[in-house]
Amino acid sequence: MKSQELILVAVAETSVIVRSGLVAVLKRLPDMSIQTVEVTSKEGLQHCMEAHAPSILIVNPQFEGWFDVDAFKEHYSHAETKIVSLLCTFVDANQLKGYDESINLFDDAESLEKKISELMNLTEEEDTDQNALSQREKEIIGCVVRGMTNKEIAEKLFISVHTVITHRRNITRKLQIHSAAGLTIYAIVNKLVELSKVKMKL
Repeated sequence: MKSQELILVAVAETSVIVRSGLVAVLKRLPDMSIQTVEVTSKEGLQHCMEAHAPSILIVNPQFEGWFDVDAFKEHYSHAETKIVSLLCTFVDANQLKGYDESINLFDDAESLEKKISELMNLTEEEDTDQNALSQREKEIIGCVVRGMTNKEIAEKLFISVHTVITHRRNITRKLQIHSAAGLTIYAIVNKLVELSKVKMKL
């Protein structure tokens, strides 16, 4: 079912091939109404944020040298823009802290659509079984039952703590499991984690 919500996505990338290619894919996503803005400089990004305040900003971490995601979020703290890193080359893991999600050149359209849906909380309310869980949510369940904190999960998966919390909220809503013990049993039964990896708290 096509989402009626119009999603404004800004793509900040200096390479015209990468930028235009990503924009073309975004516009062709079948179940989403996406409007795009192409950004080629930090000055252009500033104008974009002031004029449009996009729902999602997809930006190369090496945009015009280095994109300071923490400074950007602080400067535009009033905006509810989700920041997604666009990985075109190898990037040090430390550079990816603070982003809400990551995409790379090898992601297919289905994966891209799923990540945008999760960022915009467009996942179907009626999906309640394991098949409704995204791969990222399954990874987070695995981390939780291993006893990892939200901060540790964020660092491991290169996403922000806020994104981890959002995923955990979605997991709770989908599975209707409200305790770590219940989540652990679910993960073991559904083979999301090996029993030997579960961190027992006695």
